[in-house]
Amino acid sequence: MKTEIFPMGEEHLDSLAELEKICFSQPWSRQALADELENDSAFFFVAETNGEVSGYVGLIITAGQSYITNIAVFPKFRRMGIAKMLFERLFSIAEKCDLEFISLEVRPSNYNAISLYKSLGFEEIGLRKRFYRNPTEDALIMTKTFLGNGIYE
Repeated sequence: MKTEIFPMGEEHLDSLAELEKICFSQPWSRQALADELENDSAFFFVAETNGEVSGYVGLIITAGQSYITNIAVFPKFRRMGIAKMLFERLFSIAEKCDLEFISLEVRPSNYNAISLYKSLGFEEIGLRKRFYRNPTEDALIMTKTFLGNGIYE
C-alpha cells in the first residue's frame, strides 16, 4: 500500500466530514473544515492510501506555539503508520516555523492514542476537567517541546 500526505483541499472535505462523524462524539462539520482552508494560521494535511483518503491532521499556529485540532484515521487504515506519517509532516512544519511546542488534548480512555503520542515524544503536562462531552470526560493535555531551530528536546 502506498500512502502519501497532501495539503487538505476542497476535494477532501466530504471524506473528512465523514471521518469526523466516525471518530468523534462532537464532529467538525464539512463547513468547519472548509473554513480552515481560508485560515492562514492553519495547516491541515490529508493522508491518501492508494488514492483513498485514509486520515488527516490539523494544526493551528499562534505566536510560535501550535495546537493540534484533530487527528483521525479511518478504522480500516489504522495500525499502518498513517498517524505517525501525519505527525512527521507536522514536525517538519515545526522545524520550518521554529515552533516552541505542539500541544493536543486526548481522552484519558484513549489508550492507543496516548501510547502513540508518547512514542512520538509527547508528554502529559496537564488536565482539562470535563473537556469532552458524549460521554463527559476530562482531557489530558500532551505536549511535544522543541528547542528551536528544528532541534527536538
